[in-house]
Amino acid sequence: MRKIALFGLVLLAGCAGKTPPPATTAAAGPKPDVVSIPLDPYPSTYRVYPGVVTVIQNATIYDGAGRKYAPGAVRIENGKVAEIGATVAVPAGATVIDAAGKYVTAGVIDAHSHLGDYPSPGVEALSDGNEATSPARPEVWAEHSVWPQDAGFARALAGGITAFHVLPGSANLFGGRGVTLKPVYGRTAQDMKFPGAPYSLKMACGENPKRVYGNRGQMPQTRMGNIAYDRQTWSDAVEYKRRWDDYTRRAKAGTAKPTDAPRRDIAKDTLMGVLNGEILVQNHCYRADEMANVIAMSHEFGYKVTTFHHAVESYKIADLLAKEGICSAMWADWYGFKMESYDGIRENIALVDHAGACAIVHSDDANGIQRLNQEAAKAMAAGNRMGFGITPEHVWTWLSLNPARALGIDKQTGSLEPGKAADVVLWNANPLSVYARPERVWVDGALIYDWADPKRRPMADFELGQPGAGDPK
Repeated sequence: MRKIALFGLVLLAGCAGKTPPPATTAAAGPKPDVVSIPLDPYPSTYRVYPGVVTVIQNATIYDGAGRKYAPGAVRIENGKVAEIGATVAVPAGATVIDAAGKYVTAGVIDAHSHLGDYPSPGVEALSDGNEATSPARPEVWAEHSVWPQDAGFARALAGGITAFHVLPGSANLFGGRGVTLKPVYGRTAQDMKFPGAPYSLKMACGENPKRVYGNRGQMPQTRMGNIAYDRQTWSDAVEYKRRWDDYTRRAKAGTAKPTDAPRRDIAKDTLMGVLNGEILVQNHCYRADEMANVIAMSHEFGYKVTTFHHAVESYKIADLLAKEGICSAMWADWYGFKMESYDGIRENIALVDHAGACAIVHSDDANGIQRLNQEAAKAMAAGNRMGFGITPEHVWTWLSLNPARALGIDKQTGSLEPGKAADVVLWNANPLSVYARPERVWVDGALIYDWADPKRRPMADFELGQPGAGDPK
């Protein structure tokens, strides 16, 4: 992609006591193009499905931003939340849903998924989530492995998911770019991409990289090797950015030709995007000491960690995470399955939240993504046993607005506030109950899923014609 810088030179002639001649513009001649790196060469081609004006009333509403309306009503119009409150206006011709005894929430957002990259069926031929050929592979993009026919997309939608972030796996220190998708089937991954959502860089620390490469006799084999490899990679990226910044400055001044542009390095493009604040770092990390090391490294090289994922020891440094403005995407009770997860506790999410840091409930699992409401309920119960008095409406921030912030889409979605996308879930019961299930799910104001209507239970091409496919489970 090239951006053309235009420069004009206006020459004025004249002197005191004389009538100045007309201003003339010199023929400046063509100026060199300014070579630049495209920020989004694979833009979203997602199109909003048609919706109708809909009013859901007499429900208990958790708006995702920590507010509760009981009874409450919400009006969906033109794909957006038009109004929310105890009552709302009901335009002529609107579809009205009486949700007495039921619940409405903002759509659930999963900040950590591998759907599409590790799709169903889980066979080796479809295992495309780890480019485990080098400790640093920032040049790979998760979206280029996404299989649009993954049956998991429809299962996630049926669990109340309205957006999710697909990350490469954690075999690598630098695993590649992640992408935010909507659970709406398309022919291509681009048809599912959340418009305008920033890319992420998946990083990992701890056991995974040192095990994968250490077993091959490569670096890193230790945690100090992890950090050393990271630091050298970031140092090289800083130099790459310096060369591009210098070239761009000279090109805009007209003193550099397109052939002076640095040789493009696709891997370093991603790292430079992080250094420029355009790409968000999503960092797989379990232990508190390693998270602290990563934070120090981010200060050394001038980038920001957006979220630590899994983060079973975040409770140990919750004050530091709050100070740094770093989110933690966590499980409710997964721990002890490997050494770095040994010190996990059920109260982790609640303790992070109590310290004022950004707490998120995530899945990292094709089945878990369908039941994140239950995971949040378990975390709430653990916190309340400690006496925190966490309310259900606050818990919903862990499932909607906080993950939206971590993914850089909180201005568009994550809460039922006027002007935001109408990503809405109607539940048959209290969504923090194991007996609850979504009855209907709206994405951008369009009714995409309806438990009672088989025609509104999306099915992947791969499943069509297979016995039992799409049957309620």
